[in-house]
Amino acid sequence: MKKSFSTLLAAMAVTGILATGQAQAQSAVLDRIKNNGVLRVGVKTDYRPFGYLDPSGSIVGLEPDLAADMARRLDVRLELVPVQTANRIEFLQQGRIDMMIATMSVNEQRRKVVGVIEPFYYAGGTGLLIHKNAGIQRWEDIKDKPVCATQGAYYNRDIAQKYGARIVAFPGNVEAQNALLTGSCIGFLQDSTLLASILAGGETKWADYEMPLPVENVVPWAIAVPLQERDQAYGDFARQAVTDWHASGLLRSLEQKWGLPASEFLTEEQTKAAAQ
Repeated sequence: MKKSFSTLLAAMAVTGILATGQAQAQSAVLDRIKNNGVLRVGVKTDYRPFGYLDPSGSIVGLEPDLAADMARRLDVRLELVPVQTANRIEFLQQGRIDMMIATMSVNEQRRKVVGVIEPFYYAGGTGLLIHKNAGIQRWEDIKDKPVCATQGAYYNRDIAQKYGARIVAFPGNVEAQNALLTGSCIGFLQDSTLLASILAGGETKWADYEMPLPVENVVPWAIAVPLQERDQAYGDFARQAVTDWHASGLLRSLEQKWGLPASEFLTEEQTKAAAQ
């Protein structure tokens, strides 16, 4: 009996040590941020108006504004770290950034390697940029018509099969856009957020173009924290911040500030948040 009791005490002691170690590990990122007085957030610098360089070289945009709100909530200084699609996850895993707000769409593979924060803060999908006089009022109207796109985009085949469009794929966005401007195709097929950013840019050449069709295949965007922090205090902090952004209407205000069209996603999320 004594032996069993001693064994139980030993097991409890080990459990306590492990729990203490886990607690320390769980709060590591948040403790570091508060101790250093700096929140390092990875953002895009090539995706106007979500994150880009202004004429002075400063990083500005909707996502840097969100990062600034995160730093304000923590009462620390903000350090914006430029990231790209190819390295943003790696930067987070390596500890070079504390948080990522960089147009990251959500899929199951990414859930396995970074701490995806819900609720989601934005969403993008498949959009079509067309001339205002193109006569395209619904997706079905592009049947048998040439549609410019970029090579390798996952939605090219889907749109071709679903609506019968003739996809004309180009190596890059610039070539596809030029083909649209010269009348080589009826529209430019791309991520809806990129098309919205083109229209928000205010360039004269796009003054007669629009994106009037409903966005297809909407995929949510998420803030990400280190995977081990997702269900800990740091993840809770991020979740509450995004919930507040929806409930307060901050995301809708920033959408308007940066010249983006009102998204149905934000309307639905704000309604959900207000009902809670």
